[in-house]
Amino acid sequence: MNAPDRYERFVVPEGTKKVSSERDTKIVNAASFTIEREDHTVGNILRMQLHRDPNVLFAGYKLPHPLQYKIIVRIHTTSQSSPTQAYTQAIDDLDRELDLLKRSLEVF
Repeated sequence: MNAPDRYERFVVPEGTKKVSSERDTKIVNAASFTIEREDHTVGNILRMQLHRDPNVLFAGYKLPHPLQYKIIVRIHTTSQSSPTQAYTQAIDDLDRELDLLKRSLEVF
């Protein structure tokens, strides 16, 4: 069968960074973040969290190809923030929300 091994969907290869970023050269305060070994689950949650930030003008993601196990998150912010700040804040906020969810479920 031509399908790649299942572990390739989840395990980041040695020497590969989990997250890399690239600034947009045409649009001020815009950047793309490539997140290795993630799919629509993380992409959509991150996009929705970025939309909660009033300094984010645009947030979207795409899965380049079904056999490429990465997502590309694109962020455009106002001059009061940078895409890296917005990304970091969104990740921190999601971490706190998921920790709160975990603690509330441990009560049961």
